[in-house]
Amino acid sequence: MTRPHLAVAQYGTTALPYRVERRPRATLSIEVKADGSVLAVAPLDAPDDDIRKRIEKRGAWILRQQRELAVLPPPLPARRYVSGESHRYLGRQHRLRVVTGEQEGVRVTRGELIVTVRHPERAEAVVTRWYRQRAAAVLTERMQVCLDRVAPFGIQHDGTFQLRRMATRWGSCTRQGRLTFNPLLIRAPKECIDYVLIHELCHTREFGHSHSYYALLGRVLPAWKQVRARLNRVVELTSTPAL
Repeated sequence: MTRPHLAVAQYGTTALPYRVERRPRATLSIEVKADGSVLAVAPLDAPDDDIRKRIEKRGAWILRQQRELAVLPPPLPARRYVSGESHRYLGRQHRLRVVTGEQEGVRVTRGELIVTVRHPERAEAVVTRWYRQRAAAVLTERMQVCLDRVAPFGIQHDGTFQLRRMATRWGSCTRQGRLTFNPLLIRAPKECIDYVLIHELCHTREFGHSHSYYALLGRVLPAWKQVRARLNRVVELTSTPAL
């Protein structure tokens, strides 16, 4: 691997700074990082002009990714998982109350998440596991609701998905229709969870963020812009370890 260097491409009237990192590989990949910076990971022998041309060709996609990242709330400091700390669950803020006991688990009651742990340092692991379990259950339930909602628009899917913590995305869909969702969605209101599921289900028919895709999303969920804004406003992206 060679030392990274900076370069600039031009997309229309917009300058696109990017960083080039060369590795022993056969293909070139382009990534927009969480801070909006652009990274091109290139083969060791790839000409600089070819890399620049590829950046320019992907200019519209890069700018779209940067715009989407710009509306996300800034990351919060890592949580300490101690009593009194505030955590969201299904859109509502709950206070954490950590108590000791042999039967570890989390219970939701009267605006609190009561976390029972054998030792206080176990609180993060117990809460993390509980969030993931609740995400699997609630997203499975909401997926059935969303499949019924998209079916009249010619969208068919078997409803399977996986959970994976993602730094800047709530969900993703491959060209083969494989769905992945961020387990932190369990912190959002159900309306927002449904939006993310529908957003990705629409990609199974219209891959990419084309005009046709947004037209389809608008027919399925006319208020999607307002719901997306609510999601990005109420759910915190934190620097806690991946679920």
